[in-house]
Amino acid sequence: MAKDKYSAVWISHTSINDFLHCPRAYFLKNIYKDRSSGNKIQIITPSLALGSAVHEVIDSLSTISTNNRFSDSLVLKFDRIWEKYTGKKGGFRDLDEEHKYKERGKAMLRRVMDHPGPLSNLAVKIRESLPYFWLSEEENIILCGKVDWLEYLKDEDSIHIIDFKTSKKEEIKESLQLPIYYLLVVNSQKRPVSKASYWYLDFSDMPKEMVLPDIVSAESKLLEIGRKIKLARKLEKFDCPSGKDGCPQCRQLESIIGGGGEKVGEMGHRDSYILDIEETPEVEELEDSFII
Repeated sequence: MAKDKYSAVWISHTSINDFLHCPRAYFLKNIYKDRSSGNKIQIITPSLALGSAVHEVIDSLSTISTNNRFSDSLVLKFDRIWEKYTGKKGGFRDLDEEHKYKERGKAMLRRVMDHPGPLSNLAVKIRESLPYFWLSEEENIILCGKVDWLEYLKDEDSIHIIDFKTSKKEEIKESLQLPIYYLLVVNSQKRPVSKASYWYLDFSDMPKEMVLPDIVSAESKLLEIGRKIKLARKLEKFDCPSGKDGCPQCRQLESIIGGGGEKVGEMGHRDSYILDIEETPEVEELEDSFII
């Protein structure tokens, strides 16, 4: 098959996680579109709002020269960006809940200002707004995702991948996030990757360096998952592993499609909804959820 990015199956860290947890949830988040708006749907939660706002502030630094990068307060930038997520738009049920999350975000950004570390150094910016590469041209599968930060290591003429975490929990060892970022960066620019780290902004002053993944085994594993996703899309078969009653992930989305929930805004060409609090278990992690 000739490669065609418009007909290709695009996979990312978020969509892969969706599929591995529940193929039905994958369908509802990544394929289904609301007929009236033409948009995909998502459930907005306080953690997603917090992560999105903090990431947006830090991402804005990469286009500023190192001399001026911290001339303006990150907390004031955060206050301006927070307006997009205030109240129900961020999934908040009341002012107390919103205040708690907003203060957590400010504390993270004060930590960055006090301990900028690698953010004081030169950064590399990938030209594409959504980096991608062909995981398999023959099978028409594309891997994509947004990488948080690429520090340029001048002495080695190499790249340090940094992924910012706003969760209170550390990433699990089996996570595919670093292998995905590693493959994306290697295939989206010319310099080698010599380091990769997670920076847990909620409780750590510096990034935590991780072992670089084996690129061959990472590519093989992701291609295997990509093939399963492609087959499910071809057969239009997206069954929940919990059976007809569904699991928490797909039941929430089914509730929205069935008329439940409240539409509170739009985020990245997705209609954002909130559900009753008992229906919405909190998600503590922003993945690569500038969701596509």
